[in-house]
Amino acid sequence: MLRRPVRITLVGVLMWGLAIAVIVGVVAGSIATLSSGGISGTTWTRLIVAGLSQGAIYALIALGYTLVYGVLLMINFAHGEVFMFGAFAGLFVAQALLGVDAPFMEQPLIGLLIVFAAAMLTSMTVAIVLERVAYRPLRRAPRLVPLITAIGASLFLQYTAFGLFGPRTRRYPSVEFLEGRTTLFGLEFANVQLVTIGAAVVLMTLLYYVVEHTRTGRSMRAVSEDKDVAALMGINVDRTIVTTFAIGGLLAGAAGVLYAFLFLNVDFGMGILPGIKAFTAAVLGGIGNLAGAAIGGVVIGVMERVTPSLVLYGFGVPSPGQLSDVVAFSVLVLVLIFRPTGLFGRKENV
Repeated sequence: MLRRPVRITLVGVLMWGLAIAVIVGVVAGSIATLSSGGISGTTWTRLIVAGLSQGAIYALIALGYTLVYGVLLMINFAHGEVFMFGAFAGLFVAQALLGVDAPFMEQPLIGLLIVFAAAMLTSMTVAIVLERVAYRPLRRAPRLVPLITAIGASLFLQYTAFGLFGPRTRRYPSVEFLEGRTTLFGLEFANVQLVTIGAAVVLMTLLYYVVEHTRTGRSMRAVSEDKDVAALMGINVDRTIVTTFAIGGLLAGAAGVLYAFLFLNVDFGMGILPGIKAFTAAVLGGIGNLAGAAIGGVVIGVMERVTPSLVLYGFGVPSPGQLSDVVAFSVLVLVLIFRPTGLFGRKENV
């Protein structure tokens, strides 16, 4: 079989030139940083550990994006606000149960489990209402219509939170057993980082079990393949889609609490950046692929922490850590240009 000749275009040349320039810059900066010895091994270790814990949170949020996309082929850009409402619900419960003179001061683990339950149920409720009110009436509409609706829903939820909770940043109560440090596998972790990574692993394992080994998971996979055929086979499509949003909401609520305990602050706009970074993680892994979303979240988290210091310190850039957000957006742009299906995604037949 004769192969078609490869077309060389100006845009293609520019894109590959950009990619080569980025690679050369990253390699040159990394060599300069490592050869200077200005950053100690302990600092590198702490950056990696911080990246793992932050990436675990991105992975949980990204799984919500990829679940909804896998079933409905739409991007739920309001998912960051679902995450934000869970964090606020956890805040109010945490203040009641874990604050000064609170009933669970002596048994913080039980109080923490209640905080997680409240946050996850709140986010699940917001996600279900969002699906029922904003997305279900548009299920047969062209793809652009739900996308615009999702952006509008994101703004509506964000400014609803502004009206309910106000513009000020609120601080989470500290929990004593989360404040220490633990050495594991030769790495030093803050206890809150260990809890974050451990909780994320448990939740992702449960999600894998549900999707791969339960009747609900089989229904979700069937609906993702073909809604009409799934309905003919006796699957309740509406209930399956609601369940998908509910599971994504549960994961987002847990991520909201973990994020709040990790950074100790919440505000009405806190869902924007983590939401975009989690979307980047889902795209990087291959949106619609659960394992890809989880791996993409961890990769984005580690890159966000390590890359600025690794690349920019060697060029003499002051405070490179403040440019960490640039990493996620750069990865998103490069993936969309050079591999829009992601690392583990499959090409769609449009």
